[in-house]
Amino acid sequence: MKKDWKEKKLGEVCEVLDSKRKPITKRDRTAGEYPYYGATGILDHVHDYIFDEKLILIGEDGAKWGPGENSAFIAEGKYWVNNHAHVIRPNRSIVLDNWIVYFLNFNDLSKYVTGLTVPKLNQEKMRGIILPIPPLSEQKRTVAILDEAFAAIATVKENAEKNLQNARALFESYLDEADADKACLGDLVDITTGKLDANAATECGEYPFFTCSRDIYKIDKYAFDCEAILLAGNNAVGDFNVKHYNGKFNAYQRTYVITVNEKKQVLYRFLYFQMLKSLKKFKDQSVGAGTKFLKLGMIKDMKIALPSLPEQGMIVTNMDSLLEETQHLEVIYQQKLAALEELKKSLLQKAFNGELFGE
Repeated sequence: MKKDWKEKKLGEVCEVLDSKRKPITKRDRTAGEYPYYGATGILDHVHDYIFDEKLILIGEDGAKWGPGENSAFIAEGKYWVNNHAHVIRPNRSIVLDNWIVYFLNFNDLSKYVTGLTVPKLNQEKMRGIILPIPPLSEQKRTVAILDEAFAAIATVKENAEKNLQNARALFESYLDEADADKACLGDLVDITTGKLDANAATECGEYPFFTCSRDIYKIDKYAFDCEAILLAGNNAVGDFNVKHYNGKFNAYQRTYVITVNEKKQVLYRFLYFQMLKSLKKFKDQSVGAGTKFLKLGMIKDMKIALPSLPEQGMIVTNMDSLLEETQHLEVIYQQKLAALEELKKSLLQKAFNGELFGE
């Protein structure tokens, strides 16, 4: 720590206003104009408010306290806070709001958390968090640099997200291009399922093992040797997926294995894209409470457009090209997100080491 910096406990430089916060039952919450805050941010809007000033909220329970997990945030204007977030007012002649928020969100606060069943950052522990305090002028310069840098990072991230969303939208629009008479899937294919449990995978297996996961696992023995469409038959939230494979493989007992019996009418790859198009509909049709399931009849009754084979081939060529482009953009997007996160960590590390600018 730099020579002119001090260390203070959070409770020494902030007034804790927890006694003013109040919970509201979900039944009593009605849509209003004032934000209703909890441990992780705005939960709802209500018709009344408790606070009418800029304050810092820190998750007490129901939050995460690891580095970069947003355990602290600023609330302004008129708002209500329940009893799952601490409310503090900094002594702004000593420390800036954003300095505190940046510090709390950058550092790992889990060592201050108590409780296993319900982890909690109680008020006593929260007051005891050690905070580095540079001179106020240095805090202002540092916060200004971080604000500007983080705003630029947010813009880069937003632009990358838009590019990816545009690519996905274009891909999905092409899924709707096939304009032809429709046929029931059950009249074109044979549908069976795998026979194995989901945990039958082996780490160094020779053959692909398809379960309801998006990931493809490995297994020692195969039960199928063919070209097929693999459709996940269950998912916790109805987020089903579909794959296309040709060769030897095995499958989980809730994975549908779909093989074409009318090859003069439908191409496998065209069928794959038609199944992709139907995933949203399958989600709406799925049944079950704890886990969502697809029934065989839902799949057989699915209607697909059936243009001529040459037309299907042209559509498949376009779709594969768009899919490759979209997947490439997704890789770039994930790489860019990782780089931006590293940049944020580096900036914050330098900020709290006093290294953002020279002596």
